[in-house]
Amino acid sequence: MSTINRKAIRAKVRRRIRRKVSGTASRPRLAVYFSNRHVYAQIIDDTVGKTICSASTADASIADPSKLANCATATKVGNLIGERAKAANVTEVVFDRGGFKFCGKVKALADAARETGLKFFLRDADNILQAEAIMIVGTRQQVQGLN
Repeated sequence: MSTINRKAIRAKVRRRIRRKVSGTASRPRLAVYFSNRHVYAQIIDDTVGKTICSASTADASIADPSKLANCATATKVGNLIGERAKAANVTEVVFDRGGFKFCGKVKALADAARETGLKFFLRDADNILQAEAIMIVGTRQQVQGLN
């Protein structure tokens, strides 16, 4: 019986998420990472491999040496990344939770970013079904045009 530590499990989940989530120029990826001491967030365009903007608790504007990575600091980082995204003309992002569960610090950061005006694109069943319905309607119109 082998034991797998928490880091290995999170890395496995992170790889699974990254297979599905990718940022483009029109809809970049908002990636988050939490260490014991700091909260990091980056908005990344994966097509060119460039970080558009970033925010963390290590920044001078929100640095507080007595604080650890908790919900309050995650909210501050979420507000800051939202403001910097607006300055970089980014309105929509794909959220990459980085293998962390979507609760607590992750949810606080996401909610704070949403409050500043960032729209999150979720890759869920409704969006996929809607896209498939549009494709089916489009093919029906093409077939009717051929008759």
